[in-house]
Amino acid sequence: RSTELGMSGREPLRSKPADWMYRLHTDYWTMAKKSTPVLSRANLWSLEEYAKRRPTFRPEVIAHKKNRTVHLGNHLALQFEDEMTVRYQIQEMLRVEAEDEGDTDGVQGELDAYLPLIPDGSNLKATMMLEYTDEIERKRQLAQLIGIEDRVWIQVEGSSKLYSIADEDQDRENDYKASSVHFLRFELTKEMKAALKYGVGLAVGVDHPRYKAAINPIPQTVRNALVADLK
Repeated sequence: RSTELGMSGREPLRSKPADWMYRLHTDYWTMAKKSTPVLSRANLWSLEEYAKRRPTFRPEVIAHKKNRTVHLGNHLALQFEDEMTVRYQIQEMLRVEAEDEGDTDGVQGELDAYLPLIPDGSNLKATMMLEYTDEIERKRQLAQLIGIEDRVWIQVEGSSKLYSIADEDQDRENDYKASSVHFLRFELTKEMKAALKYGVGLAVGVDHPRYKAAINPIPQTVRNALVADLK
């Protein structure tokens, strides 16, 4: 269903920051990161409740996504997911299904499909979308981009590139073409998480033989939104 760079030039962290500075960053991050309830059938909105909330909730989600989206070149976008984006996706799917098919009992299926996209505190998760407006061009490009989902990476400043773990739910491509949508997971080490919370930069890129692009560093607003996913 339906989403040439080197590092910034600063030296990697070589020594542990002063204790007071470490506590300052840790305390600030702890206060800023609020506990987020896990989505379930019990706390999804009913169709009636969502109809009331949608006029204000939808613009909030659109604004929220702007700080969670990274465009790599002209044709690849990463939408980093969290509970808010996943809630929106589930509520929208239930709304459409009820309107089109009269199906009002598809909640568990949607939860099973989309809950795995919510990061668990040790990782970042993203929907990757290959976007071509022309259908003929899209088919031609997808045939050349097999395996691109495995060549997307993030890089915490001072660390090596971390490549995505793609499509754990199912195989989304065949021998002839790539899929236009993939689901990616980036599993960070404790050291990477600590460095991001401390404030180092984050780069994102892709290095498929037929598609290369990178942003280093990603905008601070995007970096901060992603760091808030970490525990």
